[in-house]
Amino acid sequence: RSSLYRAPPIDPAAPVTERSGEGSRKYRRTVYTHAEWVKHRSPDRFVNNLGTLFNSGIYKQIGKEVALTTSVAILVCGWNLLTGGYQDVAGVMHDPILKENWAMMIGLPLTPFTILTPSLGLLLVFRTNASYNRWNEARKFWGLNINHTRDLNRMATAWYGHDGIPIDPNTRAEHLRQVSLLTWAFVRSMKRHLSPPDEDEDDYVAEIKSRLTPDQANAMISAVHRPNRALFDLSVAIEQLPMHFVRKNSMNNNLSIFEDTLGGSERLLSSPVPLFYSRHTARFLLTWLIFLPLALYEPFANSWNHAVMIPATAFISVCLFGIEELATQLEEPFTILPMQGFCDKIGANCD
Repeated sequence: RSSLYRAPPIDPAAPVTERSGEGSRKYRRTVYTHAEWVKHRSPDRFVNNLGTLFNSGIYKQIGKEVALTTSVAILVCGWNLLTGGYQDVAGVMHDPILKENWAMMIGLPLTPFTILTPSLGLLLVFRTNASYNRWNEARKFWGLNINHTRDLNRMATAWYGHDGIPIDPNTRAEHLRQVSLLTWAFVRSMKRHLSPPDEDEDDYVAEIKSRLTPDQANAMISAVHRPNRALFDLSVAIEQLPMHFVRKNSMNNNLSIFEDTLGGSERLLSSPVPLFYSRHTARFLLTWLIFLPLALYEPFANSWNHAVMIPATAFISVCLFGIEELATQLEEPFTILPMQGFCDKIGANCD
């Protein structure tokens, strides 16, 4: 199916763990072609996206928080009707049911929420931008991998041999095959290095054993740092090529770039947005939304029994919790990037 439809499964028989949360992340690894971009720009996109509202993994993730704030709105509305009077379906007002002195209506002025709204907005904007920049940086790292693996294999193929030394076609083919395979082995090892072990380990071992020699595969699989081992093997393969050392140095510059993309990716994986920032934003947002119904009761006085404040609270909660959830989902980019697709593409390009 089109990558536009790569979303958590809606089949009731699908495992619950894959419909939202961590299990759904592997369904977000989209790769676009021209056909997908045409659909992406379709004027029907608003209606189509609205049609999948209840299948959204983002909204399922924030269901508990939205239920909490909506429950607070229901309690505030119900309590104030009991203590302040209510209107029946015929429009007739009735006296409060609870008339004791201690039974008073509850509420807050809207002004504090109005004052705090810009601050909350800035926190959420920075949180989202920081998370998107992390995703974008990770995507650029893999873009550099794709570009420089092509460059490396182009150099190896074009510069093979020097000083008129006779070249054996079989030896040339084997040398270039080793460079190609070990280039792929590096990016595949990097993908495994950045992926959850339970998701990728078995596939990684099977792919490495199927393409490399037994000695190479075993050495790479047993290595403490597999991408570094792959880079070492690739360096050795480049050193064996019969070409001028200046050209070998140019090829090795690509390996230095691979080291940079690997190190940058490890930095992103091991260093989240500072936790105190994320925690303060989450606490601020949750507290703001929990107390919001107390300030919304009076503004919705023109609705029947103030009832519209309940769906209004739910809608506001979905929107704001959704922004924070988007930032959280983007913050660790590697499990939503199509890294396996990148590796397959690099392997095909090198071949």
